[in-house]
Amino acid sequence: MEIQDNQHDQASSETESVRSGRVGFSGPLSGQSSGPPSGPLLGGNKKSSKKSARFKNEEYVEITLDVRDDSVSVQNIKGGDLETSILASRLERQRPSSLGSQLSFRLRQVSHELRRITSTSSKRFNKDDRSKSGAARALKGLQFMSKNVGNEGWSEIDKRFDQLSVNGALPKSSFGQCIGMKDSKDFANELFDALARRRGITSDSITRAELREFWEQIADQSFDARLQTFFDMVDKNADGRITEDEVKEIITLSASANKLSKIQERADEYAALIMEELDPDNLGYVELYNLELLLLQAPGPNPSTNLTTNSRILSQLLSQKLVPTKEPNPIKRCFRGIEYFIEDNWKRIWVVLLWLAICAGLFTWKFIQYKDRAVFEVMGYCVTAAKGAAETLKFNMAIILFPVCRNTITWLRSRTKLGYVVPFDDNINFHKVVAFGIALGVGVHALAHLTCDFPRLLHATDEEYEPMKKFFGEERPDNYWWFVKGTEGWTGVVMVVLMAIAFILAQPWFRRNRLNLPKSLKRLTGFNAFWYSHHLFVIVYGLFIVHGYYLYLTKKWYKKTTWMYLAVPVILYACERLIRACRSGYKSVRILKVAVYPGNVLALHMSKPQGFKYTSGQYIFVNCSAVSAFQWHPFSITSAPGDEYLSVYIRTLGDWTSQLKTVFSKACQPSNENQSGLLRADMMKGENKPKLPKLLVDGPYGAPAQDYKKYDVVLLVGLGIGATPLISIVKDVLNNIKQCQALEDGLEGESNNGEKGNAKKPFATRRAYFYWVTREQGSFEWFRGVMNEVTENDKDGVIELHNYCTSVYEEGDARSALIAMLQSLHHAKNGVDIVSGTRVKTHFARPNWRNVFKRVAVNHSNQRIGVFYCGAPTLTGELKRLSQDFSRKTSTKFDFHKENF
Repeated sequence: MEIQDNQHDQASSETESVRSGRVGFSGPLSGQSSGPPSGPLLGGNKKSSKKSARFKNEEYVEITLDVRDDSVSVQNIKGGDLETSILASRLERQRPSSLGSQLSFRLRQVSHELRRITSTSSKRFNKDDRSKSGAARALKGLQFMSKNVGNEGWSEIDKRFDQLSVNGALPKSSFGQCIGMKDSKDFANELFDALARRRGITSDSITRAELREFWEQIADQSFDARLQTFFDMVDKNADGRITEDEVKEIITLSASANKLSKIQERADEYAALIMEELDPDNLGYVELYNLELLLLQAPGPNPSTNLTTNSRILSQLLSQKLVPTKEPNPIKRCFRGIEYFIEDNWKRIWVVLLWLAICAGLFTWKFIQYKDRAVFEVMGYCVTAAKGAAETLKFNMAIILFPVCRNTITWLRSRTKLGYVVPFDDNINFHKVVAFGIALGVGVHALAHLTCDFPRLLHATDEEYEPMKKFFGEERPDNYWWFVKGTEGWTGVVMVVLMAIAFILAQPWFRRNRLNLPKSLKRLTGFNAFWYSHHLFVIVYGLFIVHGYYLYLTKKWYKKTTWMYLAVPVILYACERLIRACRSGYKSVRILKVAVYPGNVLALHMSKPQGFKYTSGQYIFVNCSAVSAFQWHPFSITSAPGDEYLSVYIRTLGDWTSQLKTVFSKACQPSNENQSGLLRADMMKGENKPKLPKLLVDGPYGAPAQDYKKYDVVLLVGLGIGATPLISIVKDVLNNIKQCQALEDGLEGESNNGEKGNAKKPFATRRAYFYWVTREQGSFEWFRGVMNEVTENDKDGVIELHNYCTSVYEEGDARSALIAMLQSLHHAKNGVDIVSGTRVKTHFARPNWRNVFKRVAVNHSNQRIGVFYCGAPTLTGELKRLSQDFSRKTSTKFDFHKENF
């Protein structure tokens, strides 16, 4: 049987013989035909004859095969190189199907591969080219094996094959899970198809041996092998060429694997961009060397991240110094740990120790006082413990109000130097500590009375009761009900119940709805339940004063000290609430712009109330009567002090924020192409202005982020919506830089016009590093305008912006390789990043925070850096540890500040 396949090149042909004998195959290594070149393959009967087509002035490869009934072996190869030999060796691999058809397929495949090699041999990069900086970086890309894919080794994949195989074969649908690529099923399916095409496998399942071949190719770490595998994924018809439709398809696939919906929507545009770059002659296709060219000529790292020679040396020294070393002596290790703990927490330590000392002193004073009284003979140590706990309760019920006096705290941290010794950032944490002290005091006081004092009084003899008559009356109480029905009794019981409700609903499990409760009970939890239950304190304080006045064992008014403890704190807190009520009443704002962004984010731009002054990093309380007339919720200010408007960005995470978004969305319209966001309502434009709900604001209030002005260099880290206060800081730093430049140039305010006196005093910050990490591409729309404004105005590179999208696989992963290529190409041509839509180039996956701190330490030795973090608590520990580690082991000191989020 003889099969002949004539293609575009009339000078070449391809035939095969499956009888036992020897087969010769030869073909040109370079040619002008559009199709894959082929050479004559002549087979005889038993006695085979070998003929080779010769092409004048052309290099050729001759492959001689030994074809027998059940096998094919390569006997001889003339011409070509090592890669040609590898290609030829694939002809020996066969499936148990028809040998003739299989060999025909293998011959065509090798013919195609030979053409790929020769067509790019004169065009591909040589080893010297690949040693260049940009190429060396690109060679690390296109990794099909990563920390989650294939790194376990064949043994683990083999085990999963046993678990996932059906009748001894692995279905295509389970291939991704088997190799560890279960999160990218579509990408894994395309990889399966590419690997199967190369081997002539047409079924949707593979054997264990075929899986081993697949894995070996995936695990091949040579750049050429990885490049070829990726090219095969794009080249669906295995013709050695990639068309625009195939490029579009792989862009859509890569965007889907990385959850980049915006890129999927513009796949046509990006495919045309790649073809325009790689196919300048409009041939309608690109080849392997074009893809290699795009990869190896990709731009290197951002110049701002490059280090000088001295910096590199310092960086190496830092790396050596930061290597974790364990102190062998346990005593020294313990003392060092204590030293570090005190160094990091001395502010908190002295405040807590002072609080504990006062509580212990009050308890001891009352304990000794009642031990010397007659009631001790009847009630014993029970009454001394109860009265000691009661005294600490009075003190704690007084000071628990101070941490929530926000106006007072804001004034103290902004106008005084107390912030150097008092940790104002921990006001809510201290509020929680005092609440725990109150719970402990209530428990000791109530248990001592109910389980000890009252039973001993009820069972006292007439002689023992005699000194008690002036306190409890001539007739001895005969049961517990006597104590409960009295004013002292029922007020205490009601207070305990109300305190228990507020304390329980304030726990994170209930306040953040983390418990899976039935719907009927779920309504009783959440932020609303926390907010309303906490306002039961008004009743509790009223009952507390009454309870402290009607005492069994104290009859003189000046010894009833409860009101004395509470007078100043309650008056201060009442004034705070009165100021808030009055201020918010006339600080009704006018809505200027509303926008609803992807990720359930509502942006509100409003007019500034008259006389409203704030600092970047501070926050305000917002009230919307259309949602709730009583609830006020805090939100960080996103606008800078120099802006003519006030703005907040609100992410819908609970009942109140969801209702607020719904109310404002009703007045919005879909945005046009030139506007960001999904829905918008701009009250500054157009005649048909929608009717919007009324908003009240209260503030501003102090927050940790406002201390950025104390530092020459700041490192700002925001996770998701946590970037809101940091965006305000970035804008303020930019405005400050502009003002400093104007002052240096003698343009500080045109004193002749009287504007010099209004100029804001510049602050210390001269350098800012901003890292924003988000998992959704749509999130970058929130602050796109700010990012572009910084890049346009920051000519000296004072503010360094870094965006990270964690939904995209890390740089170097094959699943994000095309996105990275497209990103570099689009940014170089248009100056816009395809992921964020801004001028700031987006990084993939999560930052290496140790490298971030290391680079800042290298750039700013012998300086103090302010690290400000706002976001989920998951990253707090790592950033805090790195700040401490670098502060102890380098000359750069990092002060960590966490925003209450």
